Amino acid sequence: MRAIVSRTYGSPDVVRIEEVAVPVLKDHEILIRNHATVVSAAECTARGGKDPSARLYFGLFRPRFPVLGTSFAGEVHSVGSAVTRYRVGDQLMGSVGPTLGAHAELVRTSDDGIITAKPAGLPWADAVAIFDGALTALPFLRDAARLQSGQSILINGASGAVGSAAVQLAKHFGAVVTAVTSTPNLELVKSLGADHVIDYTAGDFTRNGQTYDVVFDAVGKSSYRRSRALLKPGGIYLTTVPSLPILVQMLWTSKMGKTRAAIAFTGLRKAPAMAKDVAFMGELTTTGKYVPVIDKHYTLTQAAAAHAHVETGRKKGSVVISLADAA
Repeated sequence: MRAIVSRTYGSPDVVRIEEVAVPVLKDHEILIRNHATVVSAAECTARGGKDPSARLYFGLFRPRFPVLGTSFAGEVHSVGSAVTRYRVGDQLMGSVGPTLGAHAELVRTSDDGIITAKPAGLPWADAVAIFDGALTALPFLRDAARLQSGQSILINGASGAVGSAAVQLAKHFGAVVTAVTSTPNLELVKSLGADHVIDYTAGDFTRNGQTYDVVFDAVGKSSYRRSRALLKPGGIYLTTVPSLPILVQMLWTSKMGKTRAAIAFTGLRKAPAMAKDVAFMGELTTTGKYVPVIDKHYTLTQAAAAHAHVETGRKKGSVVISLADAA
């Protein structure tokens, strides 16, 4: 089978398309004929190897996981001898989580993994784009922030994969949403339901004079120190980017102070909980309450270009790679 492979750290130029061995199934595993996957900023970080802390997981000297990718949408190709929940031909969508390997034509996953049935009629690209950002945004807003109807939230990086999901989910929960983005993306975030928009290129959004119950930094470009003046008493600042300062601030503010800082390690949650979230997002999409945002589509052989585009930091929503000629 063909796979998108990065055997050394470096720029998008290290990405190659290679023929690799088809995974051998264990009793409780299934093999997915993958139709679409996503290139995310996290995968570019893994491929680049510039972050020393990321290398602790992805490999100190060379990539532990030459085939990157977490999300997939496709049909069951074959099943292990003990699998009873799925049959060949079932259409599924899901994630392989931190073990990676979804940037391939065939993806192996456990039958009790982060998978759910793909809603009928949902395009493959939309299926993977659903949870590219939503599997991060949903637990941040629902679990970490406990966002309630009538509360106010400011979302920094509102046009990215996580941010665009957060805008829509916050509105679904009944919050008043202020979205921070750049000039070209103002209309996009308005169309997603944002009540107020701030163009960060026109001024410092941390000095806008307003306060919020939640500040969600979906791109990790701000900080608790800069943003705490935006928080109401009892408010919480959330960031998606782990760092020593946020871990210290999380511990400190949980014990004292009028506001809190926190980070949620959403990718480390148990598979059943994540699978429920995938199913929940699929339902929201099919009922028209959530719209996957896709910036660009690439083919398998354009994988390096997809990585290069994501690395610019200017993508809107998700960047999808199609691995088969499928609707």
